[in-house]
Amino acid sequence: MTKTDLADSSPEAPATPDEAATAAASGHSDGEAKPRLGRKRDHTRDTDILEAALDVLAETGYEGMTIDMVATRAKAGKATLYRRWASKSNLVLDAVACMKSKDLDLDALPDTGTLRGDLIALVRPPNIRDAERKLNVMTGVVSMIARDPEMAAAAQAAIVAPRAAANRVIFERAITRGEIAADVNLDTLSMIAPAMAAFRTLILRQSPDRDFLIGIIDDVVLPAAHRGTPAH
Repeated sequence: MTKTDLADSSPEAPATPDEAATAAASGHSDGEAKPRLGRKRDHTRDTDILEAALDVLAETGYEGMTIDMVATRAKAGKATLYRRWASKSNLVLDAVACMKSKDLDLDALPDTGTLRGDLIALVRPPNIRDAERKLNVMTGVVSMIARDPEMAAAAQAAIVAPRAAANRVIFERAITRGEIAADVNLDTLSMIAPAMAAFRTLILRQSPDRDFLIGIIDDVVLPAAHRGTPAH
């Protein structure tokens, strides 16, 4: 056996008092350095925080809204919000996306039996208070984009994509009923109303109210949908 082999097989020197204390404090006694794991981020309260953000945005407008106000409304720690959202605009975008996902649950869309009825029901808030809240939220989004134009693309994705997906389901139902032709351009039809609403919000910086949306449905969407020959 070589001297090197003897050295490799010799027992390790005992830990010094300082090393032992460090190992005990870290919970490891084998001398192996292991990283300390921080507490996992809790996302279970995200919905409450985003709802609070919508409330504050609707009540104060974008300029008056602060992350601290949202934290107070949600009864959450300020540090939690600042870690989760880098800026007020990011918080607003997530809140709007949350609102859209609730409004446009693809498994619970209106089913009135007619294409127009479904499309109208999709833009009809359940009550006046909800309608006012959503209008104020969209007004806040307009103000956000005016102050931070770089957020326009992200706002468009949050507003347009969920609505287009819901519209597509409604048009597919109309095809199944034989109400519109099977060869209609679903991609185009699904995008018309949300794209025009986004243009009004992001470019004209005006909130799309219910009358505006119904006008799009009656004057643009339905005529385009009925151009072909209904399937039988």
